[in-house]
Amino acid sequence: MTASSEGSAPKRRPQQRKQVLLRLDPHVYEALARWAGDELRSANAQIEFLLRRALAEAGRLPGEAGPLPRRGRPPGSTPPGPPA
Repeated sequence: MTASSEGSAPKRRPQQRKQVLLRLDPHVYEALARWAGDELRSANAQIEFLLRRALAEAGRLPGEAGPLPRRGRPPGSTPPGPPA
């Protein structure tokens, strides 16, 4: 018996993240990259953080927008240890 015949909803695959090409003034990019480094983020993560904050402040952040992806290693992964 399959899950659909038992009346449960099928699992939905998570949406892939959209890729966009963004052209920035080199000085703006350098300032953004420095700011991102200060906050231990990539430039890409900093741009998304700032866009989400601006959308939220303007009351335009969709309720369906998922949370920002977590930074760092995925939970449960361990860094390689020194050789034994």
